[in-house]
Amino acid sequence: MVNYANLNILIADDEAPARNRLRTLLGDIENIRVVAEAKNGRELLDIINRSQSEQTSTDIVLLDIRMPEMDGIETAQHLQKLPKPPAVIFTTAYDTYAIKAFDMNAVDYLLKPIRIERLQTALQKARVLLPNQLEALAPLSPKRSHLSISERGRILLVPISDVIYLRAELKYITVRTAEREYLIEESLAHLEQEFSNLFTRLHRNCLAANAYILGYEKRNQDEHAEKQWVALLKHVPETITVSRRQQHLIRQNML
Repeated sequence: MVNYANLNILIADDEAPARNRLRTLLGDIENIRVVAEAKNGRELLDIINRSQSEQTSTDIVLLDIRMPEMDGIETAQHLQKLPKPPAVIFTTAYDTYAIKAFDMNAVDYLLKPIRIERLQTALQKARVLLPNQLEALAPLSPKRSHLSISERGRILLVPISDVIYLRAELKYITVRTAEREYLIEESLAHLEQEFSNLFTRLHRNCLAANAYILGYEKRNQDEHAEKQWVALLKHVPETITVSRRQQHLIRQNML
């Protein structure tokens, strides 16, 4: 039997029998410690955040793909915001499309029902996912339900439904909610493509959430300049200037 150097493992699967089987199999491997179990991605990230504050580490996450609230692919994306993300091994029931994507992008996975020999091999090969690997796996998952922000070594999850606007500033995106602002490093064009049904581009550097747009109004932004159309938003005092190119949106909303 292979010996491992004191690996801390976190199991995430929404089905208790699947978690129990993994725990049993891991119990037969020396120097492996199951530090926690989670029923979905959000719970896993909460556990990871707590372990960071307690200065204990998770070396490998065994991550089911199909889970409620937050699936495995999205969870893996959020994990990459950690200063030292754990290695990820996905677990899945038979899915030809998913397995082809894993094989093509050299991402390790375990096919259920999981066998101990295959588990041992995966643990030996486990490594942190690369950004291009995660990007390739993104089509296997629905749109993200959250944006993740790395702050003081922890992952803060911001529900997409709480985002009022996204504004590009230099290499960062400002994420505005009713409570506060966050900074993330993402592409505004990519966010627009991913959430095209939820956000509208009002300006070349700003997307506003459709659910938070109260209406439009012409205002003087500067006493020496002509009035400009701005979008009025729920819950925040600031307005978003509507560029000339996007003013057809105003006419559409006034019909």
